Amino acid sequence: MNDSNTFDAIVIGAGMTGGWAAKEFCDNGLKTLLLERGRDVKHIKDYPTTNMLPWEFKHRGRIPIEVAEENPVISRCYAYREDAMHFFVKDTEHPYGQPKPFDWIRGYQVGGRSIMWARQTQRWSNFDFEGPARDGFAVDWPIRYEDLDPWYSYVEKFVGISGNRDGVDTLPDGEFLKAWDLNCVEQHFQKVVQENYKDRHVIYARCAHITENKEIFQKQGRGLCQGRRICQRGCPFGGYFNANSSLIPWAEKTGNLTLRPDSVVHSIIFDDKTGKASGVRIVDRLTKETSEYFAKIIFVNAGTLNSNLILLNSISDRFPEGLGNDHGLLGKYVAFHNYRARISAEHPGHKDFAPEGGRPTSAYVPRFRNVYKQETDFLRGYACTFGAYRSLHTDNDGHGQTLAEHLLQKKEYGPWGVGSGMMGETIPKESNFVRLDKDKTDEWGIPMLNISIDYDENDEKMIHDFFEQYSDMYKKAGLTNIRTSDSKQAPGLDIHEMGGIRMGHDSKTSMLNKWHQVHSCPNVFVTDGACMTSVSTQNPSLTFMAMTARAANYAIEQLKKDAI
Repeated sequence: MNDSNTFDAIVIGAGMTGGWAAKEFCDNGLKTLLLERGRDVKHIKDYPTTNMLPWEFKHRGRIPIEVAEENPVISRCYAYREDAMHFFVKDTEHPYGQPKPFDWIRGYQVGGRSIMWARQTQRWSNFDFEGPARDGFAVDWPIRYEDLDPWYSYVEKFVGISGNRDGVDTLPDGEFLKAWDLNCVEQHFQKVVQENYKDRHVIYARCAHITENKEIFQKQGRGLCQGRRICQRGCPFGGYFNANSSLIPWAEKTGNLTLRPDSVVHSIIFDDKTGKASGVRIVDRLTKETSEYFAKIIFVNAGTLNSNLILLNSISDRFPEGLGNDHGLLGKYVAFHNYRARISAEHPGHKDFAPEGGRPTSAYVPRFRNVYKQETDFLRGYACTFGAYRSLHTDNDGHGQTLAEHLLQKKEYGPWGVGSGMMGETIPKESNFVRLDKDKTDEWGIPMLNISIDYDENDEKMIHDFFEQYSDMYKKAGLTNIRTSDSKQAPGLDIHEMGGIRMGHDSKTSMLNKWHQVHSCPNVFVTDGACMTSVSTQNPSLTFMAMTARAANYAIEQLKKDAI
Protein backbone atom coordinates (compact mmCIF):
# COMPACT_ATOMS: atom_id res chain seq x y z
CA MET A 1 0.00 0.00 0.00
CA ASN A 2 1.02 3.62 -0.53
CA ASP A 3 -0.61 7.01 -0.13
CA SER A 4 -1.51 7.26 -3.82
CA ASN A 5 -3.73 4.18 -3.76
CA THR A 6 -5.09 4.31 -0.19
CA PHE A 7 -8.27 6.15 0.75
CA ASP A 8 -10.77 6.37 3.59
CA ALA A 9 -13.59 5.11 1.38
CA ILE A 10 -14.00 3.54 -2.04
CA VAL A 11 -17.27 3.82 -3.95
CA ILE A 12 -17.85 1.50 -6.90
CA GLY A 13 -20.06 3.11 -9.53
CA ALA A 14 -20.46 6.83 -10.30
CA GLY A 15 -24.18 6.81 -10.94
CA MET A 16 -27.07 7.96 -8.81
CA THR A 17 -26.36 5.98 -5.62
CA GLY A 18 -22.59 6.01 -5.99
CA GLY A 19 -22.77 9.77 -6.37
CA TRP A 20 -24.73 10.05 -3.14
CA ALA A 21 -22.24 7.90 -1.23
CA ALA A 22 -19.34 9.97 -2.55
CA LYS A 23 -21.07 13.24 -1.65
CA GLU A 24 -21.72 12.14 1.94
CA PHE A 25 -18.19 10.86 2.46
CA CYS A 26 -16.57 13.95 0.96
CA ASP A 27 -18.82 16.33 2.91
CA ASN A 28 -17.63 14.62 6.08
CA GLY A 29 -13.94 14.90 5.27
CA LEU A 30 -13.25 11.36 4.04
CA LYS A 31 -10.77 10.97 1.22
CA THR A 32 -12.88 9.11 -1.29
CA LEU A 33 -12.11 7.19 -4.48
CA LEU A 34 -15.04 7.02 -6.88
CA LEU A 35 -14.60 4.29 -9.48
CA GLU A 36 -16.52 4.20 -12.76
CA ARG A 37 -16.09 1.56 -15.45
CA GLY A 38 -17.10 3.94 -18.28
CA ARG A 39 -15.84 7.23 -19.62
CA ASP A 40 -16.09 10.57 -17.86
CA VAL A 41 -19.09 12.76 -18.64
CA LYS A 42 -18.91 16.37 -17.46
CA HIS A 43 -22.10 18.35 -16.95
CA ILE A 44 -22.99 20.42 -20.07
CA LYS A 45 -19.57 19.90 -21.71
CA ASP A 46 -20.35 16.28 -22.56
CA TYR A 47 -23.98 16.67 -23.61
CA PRO A 48 -23.30 16.93 -27.36
CA THR A 49 -26.93 16.92 -28.51
CA THR A 50 -28.57 18.92 -25.74
CA ASN A 51 -29.30 22.01 -27.85
CA MET A 52 -29.63 20.41 -31.28
CA LEU A 53 -32.75 21.05 -33.32
CA PRO A 54 -34.69 18.19 -34.96
CA TRP A 55 -33.37 18.87 -38.46
CA GLU A 56 -29.76 18.83 -37.21
CA PHE A 57 -29.93 15.06 -36.63
CA LYS A 58 -28.84 13.03 -39.65
CA HIS A 59 -31.63 10.50 -39.14
CA ARG A 60 -34.16 12.95 -37.62
CA GLY A 61 -33.84 11.27 -34.25
CA ARG A 62 -34.27 7.68 -35.38
CA ILE A 63 -31.82 4.82 -34.94
CA PRO A 64 -30.44 3.57 -38.29
CA ILE A 65 -31.80 0.14 -39.24
CA GLU A 66 -28.37 -1.48 -39.27
CA VAL A 67 -27.63 -0.24 -35.74
CA ALA A 68 -31.00 -1.49 -34.46
CA GLU A 69 -30.44 -4.90 -36.06
CA GLU A 70 -27.00 -5.19 -34.44
CA ASN A 71 -28.40 -4.15 -31.05
CA PRO A 72 -31.85 -5.72 -30.65
CA VAL A 73 -31.94 -5.38 -26.84
CA ILE A 74 -31.01 -1.74 -26.36
CA SER A 75 -33.05 -0.71 -29.41
CA ARG A 76 -36.19 -1.68 -27.52
CA CYS A 77 -35.53 1.01 -24.88
CA TYR A 78 -37.79 4.06 -25.22
CA ALA A 79 -34.88 6.51 -24.79
CA TYR A 80 -32.44 4.84 -27.16
CA ARG A 81 -32.70 7.31 -30.00
CA GLU A 82 -30.27 9.31 -32.07
CA ASP A 83 -30.17 12.15 -29.53
CA ALA A 84 -29.05 9.93 -26.61
CA MET A 85 -27.65 6.72 -28.10
CA HIS A 86 -24.12 7.70 -27.01
CA PHE A 87 -25.17 7.26 -23.35
CA PHE A 88 -26.28 3.64 -23.77
CA VAL A 89 -24.31 0.40 -23.82
CA LYS A 90 -24.55 -1.37 -27.16
CA ASP A 91 -25.35 -5.09 -27.13
CA THR A 92 -22.34 -5.77 -29.32
CA GLU A 93 -19.91 -4.14 -26.89
CA HIS A 94 -20.93 -5.83 -23.63
CA PRO A 95 -22.62 -9.21 -24.27
CA TYR A 96 -24.20 -11.25 -21.49
CA GLY A 97 -25.81 -14.66 -21.21
CA GLN A 98 -29.59 -15.06 -21.43
CA PRO A 99 -30.73 -18.55 -20.43
CA LYS A 100 -34.10 -16.76 -20.34
CA PRO A 101 -34.72 -13.56 -22.35
CA PHE A 102 -33.75 -10.43 -20.41
CA ASP A 103 -33.31 -6.91 -21.77
CA TRP A 104 -30.43 -5.43 -19.78
CA ILE A 105 -30.41 -1.66 -20.33
CA ARG A 106 -27.13 -0.09 -19.25
CA GLY A 107 -25.27 3.22 -19.29
CA TYR A 108 -21.54 2.92 -18.66
CA GLN A 109 -20.26 6.43 -17.95
CA VAL A 110 -19.88 8.85 -15.06
CA GLY A 111 -23.49 9.59 -14.14
CA GLY A 112 -24.61 6.15 -15.29
CA ARG A 113 -28.30 5.91 -16.09
CA SER A 114 -29.07 9.00 -14.00
CA ILE A 115 -28.52 10.93 -17.24
CA MET A 116 -31.31 9.09 -19.09
CA TRP A 117 -33.72 8.05 -16.31
CA ALA A 118 -37.46 8.82 -16.38
CA ARG A 119 -37.22 10.93 -13.15
CA GLN A 120 -40.31 9.60 -11.36
CA THR A 121 -39.84 9.78 -7.59
CA GLN A 122 -42.29 8.27 -5.12
CA ARG A 123 -41.66 7.31 -1.53
CA TRP A 124 -42.39 3.83 -0.24
CA SER A 125 -44.78 3.35 2.67
CA ASN A 126 -45.01 0.68 5.36
CA PHE A 127 -47.49 -1.14 3.13
CA ASP A 128 -44.41 -1.83 1.00
CA PHE A 129 -41.83 -2.56 3.69
CA GLU A 130 -44.25 -4.83 5.57
CA GLY A 131 -45.36 -6.66 2.44
CA PRO A 132 -43.07 -9.73 2.58
CA ALA A 133 -43.78 -10.41 6.26
CA ARG A 134 -47.51 -9.94 5.80
CA ASP A 135 -47.89 -11.77 2.50
CA GLY A 136 -45.46 -14.60 3.16
CA PHE A 137 -42.88 -14.18 0.41
CA ALA A 138 -39.17 -13.35 0.43
CA VAL A 139 -37.95 -12.36 3.93
CA ASP A 140 -38.94 -9.54 6.25
CA TRP A 141 -37.40 -6.15 5.57
CA PRO A 142 -35.10 -5.17 8.47
CA ILE A 143 -36.24 -1.54 8.14
CA ARG A 144 -39.55 0.30 7.99
CA TYR A 145 -40.75 3.62 6.59
CA GLU A 146 -39.83 5.42 9.81
CA ASP A 147 -36.18 4.49 9.26
CA LEU A 148 -36.12 6.16 5.85
CA ASP A 149 -38.52 9.07 6.41
CA PRO A 150 -35.87 11.64 7.45
CA TRP A 151 -33.53 10.45 4.71
CA TYR A 152 -36.23 10.78 2.10
CA SER A 153 -36.59 14.40 3.20
CA TYR A 154 -32.82 14.91 3.20
CA VAL A 155 -32.51 13.65 -0.37
CA GLU A 156 -35.62 15.39 -1.70
CA LYS A 157 -34.43 18.82 -0.53
CA PHE A 158 -31.12 18.39 -2.38
CA VAL A 159 -32.50 16.75 -5.52
CA GLY A 160 -35.57 18.93 -6.05
CA ILE A 161 -38.87 17.04 -6.28
CA SER A 162 -41.96 18.51 -7.89
CA GLY A 163 -45.26 17.28 -6.47
CA ASN A 164 -48.38 17.90 -4.41
CA ARG A 165 -49.13 16.95 -0.85
CA ASP A 166 -51.84 14.46 -1.74
CA GLY A 167 -52.52 12.81 1.63
CA VAL A 168 -52.44 9.28 0.23
CA ASP A 169 -51.43 6.70 2.83
CA THR A 170 -49.93 4.31 0.28
CA LEU A 171 -47.71 7.10 -1.06
CA PRO A 172 -46.34 9.31 1.72
CA ASP A 173 -45.94 13.03 1.03
CA GLY A 174 -42.49 14.55 0.90
CA GLU A 175 -40.53 17.79 0.60
CA PHE A 176 -42.09 19.09 -2.59
CA LEU A 177 -41.59 21.97 -4.96
CA LYS A 178 -44.67 23.23 -6.77
CA ALA A 179 -46.15 20.81 -9.26
CA TRP A 180 -47.38 21.18 -12.80
CA ASP A 181 -51.13 20.94 -13.34
CA LEU A 182 -53.10 18.03 -14.68
CA ASN A 183 -54.75 18.92 -17.97
CA CYS A 184 -58.54 19.13 -18.22
CA VAL A 185 -59.07 15.49 -19.27
CA GLU A 186 -56.76 14.21 -16.54
CA GLN A 187 -58.72 16.33 -14.06
CA HIS A 188 -61.94 14.83 -15.42
CA PHE A 189 -60.61 11.32 -14.84
CA GLN A 190 -59.39 12.33 -11.37
CA LYS A 191 -62.87 13.58 -10.44
CA VAL A 192 -64.63 10.45 -11.73
CA VAL A 193 -62.27 8.16 -9.83
CA GLN A 194 -62.68 10.21 -6.66
CA GLU A 195 -66.48 10.04 -6.93
CA ASN A 196 -66.63 6.30 -7.63
CA TYR A 197 -63.82 4.74 -5.59
CA LYS A 198 -62.86 5.38 -1.98
CA ASP A 199 -59.53 3.56 -2.26
CA ARG A 200 -58.24 5.02 -5.56
CA HIS A 201 -56.48 8.29 -6.25
CA VAL A 202 -55.33 10.13 -9.35
CA ILE A 203 -52.49 12.54 -8.63
CA TYR A 204 -49.86 14.45 -10.55
CA ALA A 205 -46.77 12.24 -10.63
CA ARG A 206 -43.90 13.36 -8.44
CA CYS A 207 -40.73 13.93 -10.40
CA ALA A 208 -37.13 15.11 -9.95
CA HIS A 209 -37.48 18.53 -11.60
CA ILE A 210 -36.73 21.96 -10.15
CA THR A 211 -39.74 24.28 -10.29
CA GLU A 212 -38.68 26.86 -7.67
CA ASN A 213 -35.42 28.70 -7.11
CA LYS A 214 -33.88 27.76 -3.79
CA GLU A 215 -30.45 28.41 -2.33
CA ILE A 216 -29.49 24.73 -2.35
CA PHE A 217 -30.03 24.54 -6.12
CA GLN A 218 -28.09 27.75 -6.69
CA LYS A 219 -25.17 26.28 -4.77
CA GLN A 220 -25.28 23.30 -7.11
CA GLY A 221 -25.34 25.61 -10.12
CA ARG A 222 -28.71 24.29 -11.26
CA GLY A 223 -31.65 26.21 -12.69
CA LEU A 224 -35.36 25.75 -13.31
CA CYS A 225 -36.77 23.01 -15.52
CA GLN A 226 -37.78 24.45 -18.89
CA GLY A 227 -40.21 21.66 -19.76
CA ARG A 228 -38.18 20.77 -22.86
CA ARG A 229 -38.89 17.02 -22.49
CA ILE A 230 -35.55 16.01 -23.98
CA CYS A 231 -33.99 15.17 -20.64
CA GLN A 232 -32.23 12.02 -21.88
CA ARG A 233 -29.76 14.27 -23.71
CA GLY A 234 -28.55 15.83 -20.46
CA CYS A 235 -29.96 19.18 -19.36
CA PRO A 236 -27.74 22.29 -19.65
CA PHE A 237 -29.93 24.05 -17.08
CA GLY A 238 -29.61 21.24 -14.53
CA GLY A 239 -33.40 21.41 -14.35
CA TYR A 240 -33.74 17.71 -13.70
CA PHE A 241 -31.57 15.73 -11.33
CA ASN A 242 -28.62 13.68 -12.44
CA ALA A 243 -25.37 12.83 -10.68
CA ASN A 244 -23.32 14.83 -13.20
CA SER A 245 -24.94 18.19 -12.47
CA SER A 246 -25.17 17.87 -8.71
CA LEU A 247 -23.64 15.10 -6.62
CA ILE A 248 -20.28 14.63 -8.31
CA PRO A 249 -19.41 18.35 -8.76
CA TRP A 250 -20.51 18.90 -5.15
CA ALA A 251 -18.16 16.18 -3.93
CA GLU A 252 -15.32 17.49 -6.11
CA LYS A 253 -15.58 20.97 -4.58
CA THR A 254 -14.66 19.55 -1.17
CA GLY A 255 -11.23 18.55 -2.42
CA ASN A 256 -11.77 15.07 -0.98
CA LEU A 257 -12.83 13.26 -4.16
CA THR A 258 -10.69 11.30 -6.56
CA LEU A 259 -12.75 10.31 -9.58
CA ARG A 260 -11.31 7.48 -11.65
CA PRO A 261 -13.29 6.70 -14.79
CA ASP A 262 -12.36 3.83 -17.17
CA SER A 263 -11.97 1.55 -14.14
CA VAL A 264 -13.63 -1.85 -14.57
CA VAL A 265 -13.95 -3.39 -11.12
CA HIS A 266 -12.78 -6.98 -11.12
CA SER A 267 -13.39 -7.86 -7.47
CA ILE A 268 -13.27 -6.80 -3.85
CA ILE A 269 -10.14 -7.90 -1.98
CA PHE A 270 -10.79 -9.76 1.26
CA ASP A 271 -8.20 -9.93 4.06
CA ASP A 272 -8.41 -13.26 5.89
CA LYS A 273 -6.41 -11.91 8.82
CA THR A 274 -8.72 -9.02 9.64
CA GLY A 275 -11.95 -10.63 8.43
CA LYS A 276 -12.70 -7.50 6.40
CA ALA A 277 -12.35 -6.26 2.87
CA SER A 278 -9.14 -4.36 2.32
CA GLY A 279 -9.70 -2.88 -1.11
CA VAL A 280 -10.76 -3.19 -4.72
CA ARG A 281 -9.03 -4.69 -7.75
CA ILE A 282 -9.68 -2.93 -11.07
CA VAL A 283 -8.78 -3.42 -14.72
CA ASP A 284 -8.18 -0.26 -16.74
CA ARG A 285 -10.79 -0.15 -19.49
CA LEU A 286 -8.34 1.20 -22.06
CA THR A 287 -4.93 -0.28 -21.17
CA LYS A 288 -6.18 -3.54 -19.55
CA GLU A 289 -3.66 -2.99 -16.74
CA THR A 290 -4.62 -4.23 -13.27
CA SER A 291 -4.42 -1.99 -10.18
CA GLU A 292 -5.44 -2.27 -6.55
CA TYR A 293 -6.84 0.41 -4.26
CA PHE A 294 -7.37 0.20 -0.53
CA ALA A 295 -9.80 1.71 1.98
CA LYS A 296 -11.52 1.07 5.30
CA ILE A 297 -15.02 1.35 3.80
CA ILE A 298 -16.24 0.02 0.45
CA PHE A 299 -19.62 0.93 -1.03
CA VAL A 300 -20.89 -1.17 -3.92
CA ASN A 301 -23.10 0.89 -6.25
CA ALA A 302 -22.41 -0.57 -9.66
CA GLY A 303 -26.06 -1.09 -10.59
CA THR A 304 -28.09 -4.10 -9.47
CA LEU A 305 -26.76 -6.80 -11.76
CA ASN A 306 -23.18 -5.54 -11.91
CA SER A 307 -23.08 -5.31 -8.12
CA ASN A 308 -24.10 -8.97 -8.02
CA LEU A 309 -21.40 -9.75 -10.57
CA ILE A 310 -18.69 -8.02 -8.53
CA LEU A 311 -19.56 -9.86 -5.30
CA LEU A 312 -19.86 -13.19 -7.14
CA ASN A 313 -16.40 -12.63 -8.62
CA SER A 314 -14.87 -11.60 -5.27
CA ILE A 315 -13.54 -15.04 -4.39
CA SER A 316 -11.19 -15.82 -1.51
CA ASP A 317 -10.34 -18.71 0.80
CA ARG A 318 -13.01 -17.42 3.17
CA PHE A 319 -15.58 -16.89 0.43
CA PRO A 320 -15.05 -19.42 -2.39
CA GLU A 321 -18.56 -18.74 -3.80
CA GLY A 322 -18.39 -14.95 -3.69
CA LEU A 323 -18.07 -12.28 -1.00
CA GLY A 324 -20.50 -12.85 1.86
CA ASN A 325 -22.07 -15.83 0.10
CA ASP A 326 -22.09 -18.27 3.01
CA HIS A 327 -25.50 -19.76 2.26
CA GLY A 328 -25.67 -19.63 -1.53
CA LEU A 329 -28.05 -16.65 -1.59
CA LEU A 330 -25.92 -14.28 -3.63
CA GLY A 331 -27.44 -13.58 -7.03
CA LYS A 332 -30.82 -15.10 -6.16
CA TYR A 333 -34.28 -13.61 -5.52
CA VAL A 334 -33.93 -10.96 -8.21
CA ALA A 335 -37.18 -9.19 -9.08
CA PHE A 336 -38.32 -6.35 -11.33
CA HIS A 337 -41.37 -4.35 -12.37
CA ASN A 338 -43.91 -5.77 -14.79
CA TYR A 339 -44.51 -3.15 -17.50
CA ARG A 340 -46.21 -5.39 -20.04
CA ALA A 341 -49.84 -4.25 -19.70
CA ARG A 342 -51.24 -1.10 -21.29
CA ILE A 343 -54.67 0.35 -21.93
CA SER A 344 -55.74 3.23 -24.13
CA ALA A 345 -58.98 4.94 -25.14
CA GLU A 346 -60.52 8.10 -26.55
CA HIS A 347 -62.30 10.87 -24.69
CA PRO A 348 -65.24 12.39 -26.62
CA GLY A 349 -65.53 15.52 -24.50
CA HIS A 350 -63.53 18.70 -23.89
CA LYS A 351 -63.42 19.44 -27.61
CA ASP A 352 -62.88 23.14 -26.98
CA PHE A 353 -59.62 22.51 -25.11
CA ALA A 354 -56.14 21.46 -26.15
CA PRO A 355 -52.90 21.10 -24.17
CA GLU A 356 -50.22 23.76 -24.55
CA GLY A 357 -46.59 23.67 -23.49
CA GLY A 358 -44.61 20.82 -22.02
CA ARG A 359 -44.50 18.92 -18.74
CA PRO A 360 -41.96 16.31 -17.66
CA THR A 361 -44.58 13.75 -16.66
CA SER A 362 -48.33 13.20 -16.29
CA ALA A 363 -50.83 11.71 -13.83
CA TYR A 364 -50.18 8.72 -11.57
CA VAL A 365 -52.47 6.24 -9.85
CA PRO A 366 -50.91 4.67 -6.71
CA ARG A 367 -51.45 1.02 -5.91
CA PHE A 368 -54.92 0.12 -4.63
CA ARG A 369 -55.08 -3.70 -4.85
CA ASN A 370 -54.41 -5.91 -1.78
CA VAL A 371 -53.43 -2.92 0.35
CA TYR A 372 -55.54 -3.32 3.50
CA LYS A 373 -56.43 -6.95 2.97
CA GLN A 374 -55.86 -9.77 0.49
CA GLU A 375 -58.71 -9.35 -2.00
CA THR A 376 -57.49 -11.07 -5.19
CA ASP A 377 -56.04 -14.41 -6.26
CA PHE A 378 -52.59 -12.83 -6.73
CA LEU A 379 -50.10 -11.29 -4.30
CA ARG A 380 -49.38 -7.56 -4.10
CA GLY A 381 -50.51 -5.03 -6.72
CA TYR A 382 -49.66 -2.41 -9.31
CA ALA A 383 -49.39 1.33 -9.79
CA CYS A 384 -50.24 3.02 -13.04
CA THR A 385 -49.56 6.05 -15.19
CA PHE A 386 -52.37 8.07 -16.75
CA GLY A 387 -51.93 10.63 -19.49
CA ALA A 388 -54.24 12.54 -21.80
CA TYR A 389 -53.13 14.12 -25.04
CA ARG A 390 -54.56 15.55 -28.22
CA SER A 391 -52.91 15.16 -31.61
CA LEU A 392 -52.42 18.24 -33.76
CA HIS A 393 -52.83 18.06 -37.52
CA THR A 394 -51.26 20.85 -39.56
CA ASP A 395 -51.74 21.89 -43.16
CA ASN A 396 -48.40 21.47 -44.93
CA ASP A 397 -49.63 22.35 -48.40
CA GLY A 398 -47.79 25.00 -50.40
CA HIS A 399 -44.33 26.40 -49.98
CA GLY A 400 -42.59 29.57 -48.81
CA GLN A 401 -44.86 32.17 -47.25
CA THR A 402 -47.98 30.11 -48.01
CA LEU A 403 -46.58 27.08 -46.19
CA ALA A 404 -45.54 29.24 -43.22
CA GLU A 405 -49.04 30.68 -42.94
CA HIS A 406 -50.63 27.24 -43.14
CA LEU A 407 -48.37 25.85 -40.44
CA LEU A 408 -49.00 28.76 -38.12
CA GLN A 409 -52.70 29.35 -38.70
CA LYS A 410 -54.40 26.15 -39.86
CA LYS A 411 -54.36 23.97 -36.78
CA GLU A 412 -56.79 21.10 -36.53
CA TYR A 413 -56.91 18.90 -33.43
CA GLY A 414 -57.81 15.24 -33.37
CA PRO A 415 -59.83 13.63 -30.55
CA TRP A 416 -58.45 13.37 -27.04
CA GLY A 417 -56.53 10.16 -26.44
CA VAL A 418 -55.71 8.68 -23.05
CA GLY A 419 -53.40 5.90 -21.98
CA SER A 420 -52.20 4.02 -18.92
CA GLY A 421 -49.29 1.69 -18.30
CA MET A 422 -49.10 -0.81 -15.45
CA MET A 423 -46.13 -1.04 -13.12
CA GLY A 424 -46.69 -4.33 -11.33
CA GLU A 425 -44.78 -5.71 -8.38
CA THR A 426 -43.15 -9.05 -9.13
CA ILE A 427 -42.37 -11.53 -6.37
CA PRO A 428 -38.69 -12.33 -5.66
CA LYS A 429 -38.06 -16.02 -6.29
CA GLU A 430 -35.04 -18.27 -5.89
CA SER A 431 -35.55 -19.33 -9.51
CA ASN A 432 -34.91 -15.76 -10.68
CA PHE A 433 -31.15 -15.43 -10.43
CA VAL A 434 -27.88 -14.35 -11.99
CA ARG A 435 -24.63 -16.32 -11.98
CA LEU A 436 -21.18 -16.15 -13.52
CA ASP A 437 -20.46 -18.05 -16.71
CA LYS A 438 -17.96 -20.85 -16.07
CA ASP A 439 -16.26 -20.48 -19.44
CA LYS A 440 -16.86 -17.10 -21.06
CA THR A 441 -15.14 -13.87 -20.00
CA ASP A 442 -15.27 -10.33 -21.27
CA GLU A 443 -12.30 -8.47 -22.77
CA TRP A 444 -11.10 -7.53 -19.28
CA GLY A 445 -10.95 -11.15 -18.14
CA ILE A 446 -14.06 -10.91 -15.98
CA PRO A 447 -16.61 -13.75 -16.16
CA MET A 448 -19.69 -13.00 -18.23
CA LEU A 449 -22.95 -12.66 -16.32
CA ASN A 450 -25.76 -15.11 -17.10
CA ILE A 451 -29.27 -13.81 -16.35
CA SER A 452 -32.13 -16.26 -15.74
CA ILE A 453 -35.26 -14.28 -14.90
CA ASP A 454 -38.87 -14.58 -16.06
CA TYR A 455 -42.54 -13.96 -15.28
CA ASP A 456 -44.84 -16.30 -13.35
CA GLU A 457 -48.54 -17.00 -12.84
CA ASN A 458 -48.83 -14.18 -10.31
CA ASP A 459 -47.77 -11.70 -12.99
CA GLU A 460 -50.29 -13.04 -15.48
CA LYS A 461 -53.15 -12.78 -12.98
CA MET A 462 -52.11 -9.23 -12.14
CA ILE A 463 -52.19 -8.23 -15.81
CA HIS A 464 -55.69 -9.66 -16.16
CA ASP A 465 -56.86 -7.72 -13.10
CA PHE A 466 -55.30 -4.51 -14.39
CA PHE A 467 -57.23 -4.84 -17.64
CA GLU A 468 -60.48 -5.47 -15.76
CA GLN A 469 -60.10 -2.66 -13.24
CA TYR A 470 -58.92 0.02 -15.65
CA SER A 471 -61.50 -0.90 -18.28
CA ASP A 472 -64.12 -0.34 -15.60
CA MET A 473 -62.55 2.96 -14.53
CA TYR A 474 -62.30 4.11 -18.14
CA LYS A 475 -65.96 3.25 -18.79
CA LYS A 476 -67.07 5.18 -15.71
CA ALA A 477 -65.16 8.19 -17.07
CA GLY A 478 -67.08 7.97 -20.36
CA LEU A 479 -64.04 6.97 -22.38
CA THR A 480 -64.62 5.13 -25.63
CA ASN A 481 -62.77 2.76 -27.97
CA ILE A 482 -61.04 1.12 -25.00
CA ARG A 483 -58.13 -1.08 -26.08
CA THR A 484 -55.90 -3.31 -23.98
CA SER A 485 -52.52 -4.66 -25.03
CA ASP A 486 -49.83 -6.92 -23.64
CA SER A 487 -46.38 -6.12 -25.04
CA LYS A 488 -45.02 -9.52 -23.98
CA GLN A 489 -41.70 -7.75 -23.45
CA ALA A 490 -38.94 -9.58 -21.65
CA PRO A 491 -38.06 -8.67 -18.07
CA GLY A 492 -35.47 -5.91 -17.87
CA LEU A 493 -37.01 -3.39 -20.22
CA ASP A 494 -38.63 -1.83 -17.15
CA ILE A 495 -35.04 -0.92 -16.14
CA HIS A 496 -36.04 -1.58 -12.50
CA GLU A 497 -34.20 -4.82 -11.77
CA MET A 498 -33.61 -5.27 -8.03
CA GLY A 499 -32.30 -7.82 -5.55
CA GLY A 500 -29.71 -10.56 -5.49
CA ILE A 501 -27.93 -9.09 -2.45
CA ARG A 502 -31.02 -8.64 -0.34
CA MET A 503 -31.40 -7.12 3.12
CA GLY A 504 -32.80 -9.06 6.08
CA HIS A 505 -32.59 -9.78 9.79
CA ASP A 506 -30.90 -13.18 9.55
CA SER A 507 -27.52 -13.86 7.96
CA LYS A 508 -28.77 -17.32 6.97
CA THR A 509 -31.54 -15.92 4.78
CA SER A 510 -30.16 -12.57 3.63
CA MET A 511 -26.91 -10.94 2.52
CA LEU A 512 -27.14 -7.53 4.22
CA ASN A 513 -28.20 -6.18 7.60
CA LYS A 514 -30.40 -3.14 8.27
CA TRP A 515 -27.46 -0.79 7.59
CA HIS A 516 -26.70 -2.43 4.23
CA GLN A 517 -23.54 -4.10 5.55
CA VAL A 518 -22.64 -7.55 4.24
CA HIS A 519 -23.38 -9.75 7.28
CA SER A 520 -20.03 -11.55 7.18
CA CYS A 521 -17.94 -8.60 5.89
CA PRO A 522 -19.21 -5.50 7.68
CA ASN A 523 -17.04 -2.88 5.98
CA VAL A 524 -18.67 -3.63 2.62
CA PHE A 525 -22.02 -1.93 1.99
CA VAL A 526 -24.44 -2.40 -0.92
CA THR A 527 -26.99 0.40 -1.37
CA ASP A 528 -28.08 0.26 -4.99
CA GLY A 529 -30.96 -1.83 -6.34
CA ALA A 530 -29.17 -5.07 -5.49
CA CYS A 531 -29.98 -4.58 -1.79
CA MET A 532 -33.74 -4.67 -2.25
CA THR A 533 -35.68 -7.41 -0.47
CA SER A 534 -38.83 -6.74 -2.53
CA VAL A 535 -39.71 -4.25 -5.24
CA SER A 536 -43.08 -2.62 -4.39
CA THR A 537 -44.90 -0.68 -7.13
CA GLN A 538 -43.14 2.69 -6.93
CA ASN A 539 -40.26 3.85 -9.10
CA PRO A 540 -37.28 2.87 -6.93
CA SER A 541 -34.62 5.55 -7.48
CA LEU A 542 -35.68 7.87 -4.64
CA THR A 543 -35.59 4.93 -2.21
CA PHE A 544 -32.13 3.91 -3.44
CA MET A 545 -30.85 7.44 -2.80
CA ALA A 546 -32.38 7.70 0.68
CA MET A 547 -30.96 4.30 1.61
CA THR A 548 -27.51 5.32 0.39
CA ALA A 549 -27.48 8.58 2.34
CA ARG A 550 -28.60 6.76 5.49
CA ALA A 551 -26.04 3.97 5.15
CA ALA A 552 -23.19 6.34 4.28
CA ASN A 553 -23.77 8.45 7.37
CA TYR A 554 -23.94 5.32 9.51
CA ALA A 555 -20.61 4.16 8.03
CA ILE A 556 -19.08 7.54 8.80
CA GLU A 557 -20.21 7.32 12.43
CA GLN A 558 -18.83 3.79 12.77
CA LEU A 559 -15.53 4.83 11.25
CA LYS A 560 -15.18 7.69 13.72
CA LYS A 561 -15.77 5.20 16.54
CA ASP A 562 -13.22 2.84 15.02
CA ALA A 563 -16.00 0.25 14.99
CA ILE A 564 -15.69 -0.80 11.37
